[in-house]
Amino acid sequence: MEKDDLRQLAFDLDADFFGVADLHPFRDYPVLPPGLLDPYQRAISLGVALARDVIDGLVDGPTPLYSHHYSTVNAHLDRVALQLTRAIQKKGRRALPIPASQTLDQEKWMGAISHKAVARIAGLGWQGKSLLLVNPVVGPRLRLVTIFTDLELPFDTPLANRCGKCEECVKACPAGAIKGKPFGQGYSDRSEAWDAQACTAKLINDFGRRPEVTPLICGLCIKACPFGRGHKEY
Repeated sequence: MEKDDLRQLAFDLDADFFGVADLHPFRDYPVLPPGLLDPYQRAISLGVALARDVIDGLVDGPTPLYSHHYSTVNAHLDRVALQLTRAIQKKGRRALPIPASQTLDQEKWMGAISHKAVARIAGLGWQGKSLLLVNPVVGPRLRLVTIFTDLELPFDTPLANRCGKCEECVKACPAGAIKGKPFGQGYSDRSEAWDAQACTAKLINDFGRRPEVTPLICGLCIKACPFGRGHKEY
């Protein structure tokens, strides 16, 4: 199956962004379970933009509207990933969809793999100081899903980091969890950039107690990013 065919199918199914990552850089990357990547050569990264007005409506934390919208977009991404997986399998090749939002390690706050890291390698954006993927058009106002495949698709090129000296996400974080360290080519450990314990404590002890707000989300660093704020292209 050709890359252009998969891209067109993704867009026909209402994905907004499509990229392909070489999985070689992830061979020593933490994945759950270990060995998950062994049968695959590529990862397809798909993105769907969050509704601009939903994000703009955040003031001091997550709202019931954002909570519902977040879950709806994740479910949509899972459906798109399922359809691409089925299309690949019908051609006799392997494909594994990784859920858009699934925490497998509650202590480290990890899923099977970082969708953000895959999307960065697939050229959909760069990881900002918040560690969120920042797309040049919609900023971090998007959700992501990943499909592993044994198709040897041409892979895309990562984009240069454009955060510069901006620290809007650092200032907006109500937990003080974003440390403001430029991403560059990555970190030896994400704790260099982000305090997971401070973030999750804020989510559990404050935002998680708000009625009609599930799962544990915030959104304030997403809203604060200049990329995506005010853009009319989506």
